[in-house]
Amino acid sequence: MIALDTNVLVRLVTRDDEAQALRAKAVFDACGSKDGELFVADIVLVELCWTLERSYRLDRSDIANTVRALLDNATVKLESPAAVRDALANYETAGIGFPDCLVVAKALHAGCSHTRTFDRRMAALPGVEQL
Repeated sequence: MIALDTNVLVRLVTRDDEAQALRAKAVFDACGSKDGELFVADIVLVELCWTLERSYRLDRSDIANTVRALLDNATVKLESPAAVRDALANYETAGIGFPDCLVVAKALHAGCSHTRTFDRRMAALPGVEQL
């Protein structure tokens, strides 16, 4: 198994550096027949979504499609696939950033009764209480 860093995924999605994008695609192509060969940590997914939103100004739907593509790619092994699915569902419907959605989903999957926050927008998510 090979772990991927955020910048590899950013290059693959944005193709802002064609030479690096081709090298990133080559990694996926080389591992294409091996289920779970490419590991993506939760923090990498958070960084990816944040970068695509803030630096590249991608639409929420494009970011959601990117996360879904990683979820549905058999070659990719996400650190917390069930939490990522739940976070993605909230991200698509609640208007909250993906990182906050993943924080809440991971807390629920860890058995937490709720998440407390000072963030008013995040408090709109199920299982979140504003302090």
